[in-house]
Amino acid sequence: MSSPTPPAYTAPSGDFGPTPPAPRFRPVSVALLVVGLVLGAGGVGAAWALSDDDPTGDGAAGDAHRACEALEGFDESDYGAKGAKGDIALNRYAAAVVLSAAAAAGDHEYKPLAEAMRRVQNQQLRFADFAEPAVQKDLKAARSLCADM
Repeated sequence: MSSPTPPAYTAPSGDFGPTPPAPRFRPVSVALLVVGLVLGAGGVGAAWALSDDDPTGDGAAGDAHRACEALEGFDESDYGAKGAKGDIALNRYAAAVVLSAAAAAGDHEYKPLAEAMRRVQNQQLRFADFAEPAVQKDLKAARSLCADM
């Protein structure tokens, strides 16, 4: 007895239609890019701020003071602008976020400032626009905390 021989394999033929193009824009990718830029700029801003000879000294108080200085120099209307204005705004904003977090890590007294800056960051990432009322509200709260220091 012999076993049956299976039929020979042939590649499918025919037109399967066009291959869909790869997506060109992904909101998630853009959000990740923005987060990466903010964190990278924050590191640069923090290094810049920490290298400054400031009479407030080192430690949490110095970090909080520098965060408030960066926030004071931040002009949200320049955020996203092309060229030096946009770069300055991005770096000052990122420095304020990172330095406020460093201040809170060093002393819980500065936790409200860090939380306010985190809310600004979250709202800005959510709306991608500093002109949104929710972003403006949180930015005003952070600036108010700085004014009270």
